[in-house]
Amino acid sequence: AFTRVVREDDKRKDLLFAGTETGIYISWNGGKNWEPFQLNMPVCPITDLKIHQGNLIASTSGRSFWILDDLSVIRQYKKDSAFSIFIPSPAYIINGSSELDETKADFTGLNSSRGVNPSTGVVIYYQLPTLKDSIKLTMEIRDAAGNLVNTFSSKKDSTYKKYDGGPPAEPGLSKSKGLNRFVWNMRHSTMPGVPDVYIESSYRSHKAIPGKYSITIKMGEQKVSTGAEILSNPLYPTGAAEYKEYDNIMTGMEKELTTMHKMVNSMNEKRLQLESLLKTLVDAKYAALRKDGDSLAKKMKAWDEDMIQRKTKVYDDADNFPAKFTANYMFLINQTESEIPRVNQPSLDRMKELNAEWVTLKSRGVEILDKDIPALNKKLWDAGLGAIWKN
Repeated sequence: AFTRVVREDDKRKDLLFAGTETGIYISWNGGKNWEPFQLNMPVCPITDLKIHQGNLIASTSGRSFWILDDLSVIRQYKKDSAFSIFIPSPAYIINGSSELDETKADFTGLNSSRGVNPSTGVVIYYQLPTLKDSIKLTMEIRDAAGNLVNTFSSKKDSTYKKYDGGPPAEPGLSKSKGLNRFVWNMRHSTMPGVPDVYIESSYRSHKAIPGKYSITIKMGEQKVSTGAEILSNPLYPTGAAEYKEYDNIMTGMEKELTTMHKMVNSMNEKRLQLESLLKTLVDAKYAALRKDGDSLAKKMKAWDEDMIQRKTKVYDDADNFPAKFTANYMFLINQTESEIPRVNQPSLDRMKELNAEWVTLKSRGVEILDKDIPALNKKLWDAGLGAIWKN
């Protein structure tokens, strides 16, 4: 087949693309050798090629226009199996989603009824040698100040439990030999839930704000790092100061919600253990100890009932039973979080109200954990019965 067009990449010398009567070809060495570069494009005549804003655009005869988004990985690619990470292209904060926001082995990049948009996150490529099953990959993403934004792993979280109204599982890292792809959705770490409690809210934390970030992948004792950049959307009215305020407010609320649910889960485990222990204290000599334990268990349950609505298990329950404190706090987080980052005054006013309520609730919880339980534990130890120890 004859060749209609040859274009050289505007960043990497000797990286050539050729459009022919039967498709696209690529050369890594200035045209000395060529290989097919058809990917998911149907066999058709290529009438022209253009490299524009880091993308390869092809016009065809009878198959419309085709765009290969983001040539950065092609520009950095080398045919070897060394452990390495590629510099991701800068990513804009945008609305919407794409099938390419995930990496699936069976997805070809095509949709039968429409075009497929580019990924809406930071697309990270990394290269691996053959790895043993015992080797774990971890990825850390930090902001310019070194603060941890999110972490990911190739190993599934053994403590994760899926349930209605709970947080989603974090995506895992692929360990396949050769080139691997991971899309960071720009969000901070997902907030934890309370097992088997349905809360009609999103556990997703807010998106990171525009700026520089570092990405580090660890493979055993080895690690590789690169930089990444998130760009502000020029269509949004949000300025740098507003982004900063939004990030501070959202980070603060998400950290508080994480503290709340961790305290709820810890307290519940201790209460269940205490109640189980009290059932065994049938001897009359433990009457006073059983009375103290019952009193503490009731105090712990009262605090739990103010924090969380355990009767809510499925969707309709959210209408049948009143939401408790953490559900209201999550609602505020969800309403403040926005694709156009900005904090309004009603959110600040509501946050002030809820934070004041949390001061009292937190003080009650800390008193139980740091004062009441240790005091009862001493009595249990003195009676030779052990202690409440679960975290």
